[in-house]
Amino acid sequence: MDFAKVFLVGGIICVIGQILMDTTKLTPARILVIFVVSGVVLQAFGIYEKIEKFGLSGARVPLPGFGFTLAKGVMEEVDRIGLLGVITGGVKSASAGIAAAIVFGYLMSVIFNSKSKM
Repeated sequence: MDFAKVFLVGGIICVIGQILMDTTKLTPARILVIFVVSGVVLQAFGIYEKIEKFGLSGARVPLPGFGFTLAKGVMEEVDRIGLLGVITGGVKSASAGIAAAIVFGYLMSVIFNSKSKM
């Protein structure tokens, strides 16, 4: 049943992105920003954590999940160390994912030859 939940939540997020690309003149970069900010805002109101508990990695992996991770880290650090947590919380909570993306991106660039689309 978990696979169905993951597929449902991740699919809904992707459908929203596809609808935004097809029906608006927003660039993919702006849609990316909208998704990350929406994850932060939904977590600020306590909504995204409920979505994440239901949808598991279907809610964690897409871009709103990154915003959720940043917001949750900031909220935890502010509770723990005070105002300095605004600066350190997001960095601490998302550092493993960012480092993995950099390392695996580098490995793929070493293994495969990329070519420009000209």
